[in-house]
Amino acid sequence: MAKSKTVFFCQNCGYESSKWMGQCPACREWNTFAEEPKATVKKTGAVSVRREAVQPRRLSEIEISEESRITTGIRELDRVLGGGIVQGSLVLVGGDPGIGKSTLLLQMCRNLSHMERDILYISGEESLQQIRMRAQRMGTFSEK
Repeated sequence: MAKSKTVFFCQNCGYESSKWMGQCPACREWNTFAEEPKATVKKTGAVSVRREAVQPRRLSEIEISEESRITTGIRELDRVLGGGIVQGSLVLVGGDPGIGKSTLLLQMCRNLSHMERDILYISGEESLQQIRMRAQRMGTFSEK
């Protein structure tokens, strides 16, 4: 059996299905599915890593500077993060659904964009439309 080269996405919530559905099982909206080409992932060989990145180092050999933290413009978030975001780090934000995680992070992105920082917002659970509607409720964003 041939694999499908298309996939169906709910335009309201981003739910993905291999077939068209009249009603989205996730958000219960009717007639919101759109057909799009399936994204293909190209498999490559081993990942090359700079040799320096995998060498063990003593803590005393690692230099730090006060400039390595980026303030978010949200005082309490900066406090929780120890003074701001550490450049090159990953911060996992968790909590119950609906408590404001996405809103908080989008506010942070808005603040950083107004500070002339380049921002890339990636969401694995919200559609582009949901992100745009939330952003519009917050106010203006810079082009960054």
